[in-house]
Amino acid sequence: MVKALPPEFYAPFLSDLAKERKPSPIRGLYPLEARPGVISLLAGKPNATTFPLTSVTLTSRSPIDPTHEITTKVHGQALADGLQYGPTAGLPALCEWVYGLQEREHGRKKGEGWRVSIGAGSQDVIFKAVMAMVNTGDSVLVECPVYAGVLPMFQSLHCDLIEVETDSQGIRSSSLRSILENWPELKPKPKVLYTVPYGCNPTGMTATLDRRQEVLALAREHNFIILEDDPYYYLYYGDSPRHPSYFALELEQPEVGRVLRFDSLSKILSSGIRIGFACGPEPLLAAIDMHTAVANLQTPSLTQTLTFALLDAWGYAGFAAHTAAVSSFYRAKRDVFAGALRRHLTGLAEWTDPEAGMFFWFKLLLGSDDGNGEEGDSESIIRTKAYERGVLALPGTVFLPRGGKTAYVRAAFSLLDEDQVEEAVKRLKETILEARQSAHQ
Repeated sequence: MVKALPPEFYAPFLSDLAKERKPSPIRGLYPLEARPGVISLLAGKPNATTFPLTSVTLTSRSPIDPTHEITTKVHGQALADGLQYGPTAGLPALCEWVYGLQEREHGRKKGEGWRVSIGAGSQDVIFKAVMAMVNTGDSVLVECPVYAGVLPMFQSLHCDLIEVETDSQGIRSSSLRSILENWPELKPKPKVLYTVPYGCNPTGMTATLDRRQEVLALAREHNFIILEDDPYYYLYYGDSPRHPSYFALELEQPEVGRVLRFDSLSKILSSGIRIGFACGPEPLLAAIDMHTAVANLQTPSLTQTLTFALLDAWGYAGFAAHTAAVSSFYRAKRDVFAGALRRHLTGLAEWTDPEAGMFFWFKLLLGSDDGNGEEGDSESIIRTKAYERGVLALPGTVFLPRGGKTAYVRAAFSLLDEDQVEEAVKRLKETILEARQSAHQ
C-alpha cells in the first residue's frame, strides 16, 4: 500500500501568493453542471452553434510502420469539447491518458495522493509551480549549470539561488548534502530543488541511479520538494536501460509526495502544439490550477483534443514505438556531432558524450590557465569570434545562476545535417586555434 503525505503537510510549501489566491467564483462551480437534471445559468460560454468548424481531420505517420499513414477524424462530441471552455486542469480524456502513461512508465497509479494538470507546454506549469511555492527572497536549490529558461522565474522573485554542483553523472549529491548540512542555523532551508535529470539542458548529463536515490533521501531528510523537469525523458538513447525517474523512485521511500514532475510533448509530438503536464501532490496541483484559472483559464481545449485524438489512435504501444524512434533519431544526430568533435576538437576541447537530449556541453582548452584555476572565458570567443566565422552557439555563462566566467559552451545538434555539423565544428576549431595563438602572444 502506497502511503502519501497528508494534504496539511504542504501548507508550509505554498507561497504567500498561493495562500492568498481565491478560487475562481465561476470555474469552481463548473463540476456542478454535470449533475443530471441541473439547468445551468452559470457560465458565459458561447453557443456552439455559432462555431464554424464541423470536423478536423489529422493525418499522421504510423509509429509502427512509418510508410503507412493514419487518418483520424475529430467530430461530434469530441470536437464540441475541443471548441468549448473546459476544465482548468485539462480535458478529462487527455488527463486519463496521462494517468495511464504514468502508470506504465513510472509505476504511479491513480488514487495515490497525486494527480495531473495539463499545461501549455511544461514551461507553463513550471512557472505556475514556482509562483505557487516560492516567495520573494526565498533560497532555492538549483543544479549548476542550470536551464536558462527558469532563471528569470527565480530572479524576478529576487531568490537566493543556491548552486548545486553537477558533473557527467548528474547532480552531485555530495555537494547537495554539504550545502544542507552546513546551512546557517537561523536561515530557513530551501523548500525546492530544481533539476533536469535526463539530457540536461545545457550539460547533456543524465543523473545516475545512485545520485537520484541519494537526492531523494536528502529531500526526505531536509524536507524539500524536487521539481523534476524532464522534457528529455523520452529522448534517452544510452546503451544501458533508462534509470527510473524521481517520480518512480519515490515509491521506494516510506511515503510519496516530495516530487513534482513535469513532462513535455514538445520534443516528441510538436513544439508548436504546446502541451505539457505536471504530476504531483494534490495540494500543489490545486495551487497551480488556481493560478491557471485566473491567468489563462485553461490550456486550449482544441489542442488538447487534437493531441488526445492522435495519442488515442496510436495507443500506448504506438506511443512507445514513436518515442523509441525519436530517441534513435537523436542518437544518430549525437553520433554525427561526436564524430566531428573527435576529428576537429581533440586536444582543443573536453566533453562527455550525452546519453539523452540534444546538447553537447564542451570545455574550450584555450591555453590560458594561469595556475590559479582560471580556465579561460568562452563568452567573447563564442559571441564574437565564432559568430564572425559563421557559427553560432551559446557561451556557458548564460547557464550559471550567478553568472561569471566559464570556458564551457553549449551546442545544439538537433537540426543540423552531417555537412553542416562538419563545417560548424571546423569553424569552431579555427576560432579556438586563433584564440590560443592570441593567448600566447
